[in-house]
Amino acid sequence: MQLDKLTVKLRVKTAIMLPVLTLTFLLSACAEGAGEASSAQTETAAEISDEAVGSNSSAEIAEYADDGNAAENATGIDSGYDIPSTGAGSTGDTSDEDSDQEGDEGSVVFETAPQMKVGFDGMEAVTAEMLKPGMYNISVDSSSSMFRISECVLVVNEDVITAHLTLGGSAYAYLYPGTGAGAEGTSEESWIADESTDGGNNVFTFPVEALNSEVKCAAFSKNKERWYDRTLVFRADTLPMEAFADGVLTTAESLELSDGSYFCEVKLGGGSGRAGVESPCEMTVTDGKAMARVVMSSANYDYMIVDGEKYLPVNSEGNSTFEISVSVFGSPITVLADTTAMSVPHEIEYTLIFDADSITAG
Repeated sequence: MQLDKLTVKLRVKTAIMLPVLTLTFLLSACAEGAGEASSAQTETAAEISDEAVGSNSSAEIAEYADDGNAAENATGIDSGYDIPSTGAGSTGDTSDEDSDQEGDEGSVVFETAPQMKVGFDGMEAVTAEMLKPGMYNISVDSSSSMFRISECVLVVNEDVITAHLTLGGSAYAYLYPGTGAGAEGTSEESWIADESTDGGNNVFTFPVEALNSEVKCAAFSKNKERWYDRTLVFRADTLPMEAFADGVLTTAESLELSDGSYFCEVKLGGGSGRAGVESPCEMTVTDGKAMARVVMSSANYDYMIVDGEKYLPVNSEGNSTFEISVSVFGSPITVLADTTAMSVPHEIEYTLIFDADSITAG
């Protein structure tokens, strides 16, 4: 009788486990096939991710609305600080998406625009004495899509740098070189007032201690009447070569490279961080000018723009390959690479850093 019961139990367990094992086997086979497909599409996915990094969000578009507080009501994380009314603008209604929390020094923190990464890894500060006096256009990274800088003119005067900022909207009345908490503890005379006229986009004259360095900036919203913290990076790699003082940049000429062939380590930055280049790359020097053969990590790039010059691929098969000028070593060179990985071609901003210490004869 006990043997019959054991037989029944075994049959029941077998009846239950057999379909489970069969399903497990089928799922495993599907996963293996999906893995192969995923591996084959890795490079294309990297470019699609890069394109997403460069796209504008609906929250950023809100900055252009006449109602300036729309830009400060998007979801995400940011910090805002209550201050007494200054008459700079009427207080906007607080969105249901805002969540008040206690911040430093009794300030109120509001959940608004997400913070974005600014600058790049390994950046080194560029100070006024490293630049020639003059006026230069420069790109500026902002940690908030609600504080987009559409144009910046850098003014270098001996040991002082100032920036004339034009924003992508008109939502702010003041800036402060520091945090919102710091601005709260100062008088209105210490704040930097908007210089725009006729209701145009915000214009501010802002002090800059150094380029390629994180700069704290608080922005006062007209409608919300609160300070919002931002972090800015003034990108020295977007300045023209002539902006730098003699001896500051490392070039093929300053390295005294003879005409000939070389190998040089190169690193790609920017985008989503998933694209790459072959390293070391081949490099040739002619009359003190260096040209590098840059091989991208996919075949989907149809042109590259470096220092305002457009370069087409030099190959018809394999990963996209470009022969570009190398104006500087050891500092980032900003490039635009156009990808055809998606239905609509899209320019992606990258940086290339060529390591002078790695140069060897070819």
